[in-house]
Amino acid sequence: MTITDLVDRLAALRGLKGVPREQLQWLADHGTLRQFAAGEVVLRTTEPIYFLYVLLSGRISVTINRGAGPRKAVEWRAGDVTGALPFSRVSTALGIIAAEEPTEALGVHRDHFREMVRECYELTAVCVHVMLDRTRLFTSEDLHDEKMASLGRLSAGLAHELNNPASAVVRSAKSLAKSVVDLDAAAAELGAAGCSPGLLAIINRLRDAEALDAGRLMSALERAEHEEDVADWLARHHLDESQADVLASVRIDFDALDVLTAALDKATLPIAIRYITTARSVRQIAGEIETAASRIYGLVSAVKGFTHMDQASVPKPVDIGRGIADTLTVLRGKARAKAVELGLDIAPDLPSIDGFGGELNQVWSNLVDNAIDAAPKAGHVTVTAARDHEAVVVRVIDDGPGIPDDIKDRIFDPFFTTKGVGEGTGLGLDIARRLVERHDGSIDMRSGPGGTEFRVTLPLDRARPTAPGKGA
Repeated sequence: MTITDLVDRLAALRGLKGVPREQLQWLADHGTLRQFAAGEVVLRTTEPIYFLYVLLSGRISVTINRGAGPRKAVEWRAGDVTGALPFSRVSTALGIIAAEEPTEALGVHRDHFREMVRECYELTAVCVHVMLDRTRLFTSEDLHDEKMASLGRLSAGLAHELNNPASAVVRSAKSLAKSVVDLDAAAAELGAAGCSPGLLAIINRLRDAEALDAGRLMSALERAEHEEDVADWLARHHLDESQADVLASVRIDFDALDVLTAALDKATLPIAIRYITTARSVRQIAGEIETAASRIYGLVSAVKGFTHMDQASVPKPVDIGRGIADTLTVLRGKARAKAVELGLDIAPDLPSIDGFGGELNQVWSNLVDNAIDAAPKAGHVTVTAARDHEAVVVRVIDDGPGIPDDIKDRIFDPFFTTKGVGEGTGLGLDIARRLVERHDGSIDMRSGPGGTEFRVTLPLDRARPTAPGKGA
């Protein structure tokens, strides 16, 4: 193929539309034709990129593995410009770049970029536009990867958190069905015993004994001692001692029991006690179901608040304290698994800021998740939020070993991580920084042998941020 033929092919490509022919001639003069077989690897992850490629035919793709398995991130076809680009900071491959089918490309070494910028204005403009589009594409991909990684971490913890109360609901519901049957039978027996209204009042008082101790809970030791006292009372009256657990759930009124014992004969007393215990058992089980269901409702509400899934992607006043509290709720399972204590201190007069609640919750999630990983077993992570003049300042503090001095300057770099393969994407802090800056805020870090503190400052008086996905 002659140089003229090559220039004609370049002129027909959509990606070089509008580039003068003399600049395409420069491209042909300085380029080298490359042939790639189907499946051939052009570059491997982290290998340096030396060539700008103009694809004449075929397809090339980049496959990225951020710890959750390989995924095709982008694909270039005939007419596309890719590889090394003038002014781009990308100097190494972000994944495995390989030919999807037989591919022909014109490669220009980056050593010629200075001359290209000086001699070929329109060609350089094309490369700059490609670089900007590529930056937006990979930024979107990075956000997607980190959100999916966060979703995986949160879903694992939430599955465990939801399983406990859900299992309690199922277990208690099954017990409730049997207890209701027992209560019906006991009530029928009591009705047949023909007790006077006065005795029924005493029985109902014992049945409703929760009212005697409203708002007061017994300690484990008090409960054990009281259960022994109840069992002793039942034994003295030749009654079923297995009922002691239910009767001891609150401070039973022994004076009322003695009055009931004196008023009833030996045949009626067991009926009355059985009715009281079955009625109390039904109420106790119903209370357990309510507690477990409330726990599920609280978790679901926290997840809803964390994701802001019922809100449009437009700026609106964000309750920072509520967002942090929801974040801690969804991460509490991970903290509990490591025996890490989560502390929260939100100033009562904390003002809201104008922004995107879901994005800010992503910031808190990334910072708290990292803090839990950094804290030692049985360690502490504390999150505080307070107003500081015309800004809201959020601090995430752990008592871990601290960040080594030699990597402190790199922790906000994309893809930099100290975690093992598959444990981190290296994007969490980079994305947190980007999201904070999109809210006109700042994020900084202080670390030493006693722990690490990340500090996020969000101004109260600022311009309204652009919606997610808008802008460069």
